[in-house]
Amino acid sequence: MPTTRRTTLKALGTGAGGAALAGCSANAPTDTQTETARKTTEKKSGKPTRKRVAADPTDVPDPIDRDTSETVEVDMVAREVRAEIEDGVVYDYMTFDGQIPGPMVRVRRGDTVRVTLTNAEENAMPHNVDFHACYGPGGGAEDTTVAPGESATIQFRAEYPGAFIYHCAVPNLDYHIASGMFGMILVEPEDGLPEVDREFYVGQHEIYTDKPAGEKGRHSFDLESMKAEDPTYVVLNGQKYGLTPDRFGALSAETGETARMFMVDGGPNLNSNFHPIGNVWTEAYRDGALASNPERFVQTMNVPPGSCMVGTMDFPVPEDIKLVDHALSRVARKGMLGILSVDGEENPDVFDPSP
Repeated sequence: MPTTRRTTLKALGTGAGGAALAGCSANAPTDTQTETARKTTEKKSGKPTRKRVAADPTDVPDPIDRDTSETVEVDMVAREVRAEIEDGVVYDYMTFDGQIPGPMVRVRRGDTVRVTLTNAEENAMPHNVDFHACYGPGGGAEDTTVAPGESATIQFRAEYPGAFIYHCAVPNLDYHIASGMFGMILVEPEDGLPEVDREFYVGQHEIYTDKPAGEKGRHSFDLESMKAEDPTYVVLNGQKYGLTPDRFGALSAETGETARMFMVDGGPNLNSNFHPIGNVWTEAYRDGALASNPERFVQTMNVPPGSCMVGTMDFPVPEDIKLVDHALSRVARKGMLGILSVDGEENPDVFDPSP
């Protein structure tokens, strides 16, 4: 149940006034406050350990199949968990529901969205959620700020269609987002989206640590590298090469099918240059702007931090499509790669490997 939160948050030492809790705020915490927050969350005993924080890219809510508005209940739990970025490299993540990106929320324009955010009792830090699909103070952040063990509920009407980010927006919001606290809310137009055979959901973000990429052991969050916007890792769904056959498995499709990709860039700092190697975005909605006309046959979509894209792909030939940020050092050295494996009959009229 929702509880009164202000005095508890002061006891946690958030060190910022109400304005800094109002979503995407320019009121920055001091370096000392951020370092204190890091030490607090890393020293917390009993932190759950997980093998996987990478969200299942096929875990996409069904398309909306109704022509009336409804109230949609959304229950989310802020969870601080420990997991490996890559083999042998351990990091303390912050998440919604223990996954990165957080669960995809899917509603229809005109729906009332009733959100309950619970901050898990074993957590060390306050958390909240800012929905870019919400008209309201801080996208709801101000009124969902909760201490560990507490919950808060808000509701808003989804007034405009599109694909929008949601993210934690407490005073150290860049630290929380860099640790994994972001996801997507999709507000479908009243007439819905064109039918496709498959849908996928992915998210890119940066991780800033105090050790070089690949060095074994416990990595702590590093404030100075985040301030310099120089990440140790740039990842898809939270873990290095997580959506590949060598980690948690590739995405899959069949020749002749069509697929829609929902992509959110949590940032907190870097644009994504999202490109499917061996394919193109047949139709693409820049910034998730579903009320606009789509662009056609787009090779690379620039997705700013705090924004989204929606793109479709056709699969005329079998192949392994590499989903990358085309700032390619992020692929080769920092972990930003997923694989979409397309199976089916060869089509030499489109591609012939040995004519």
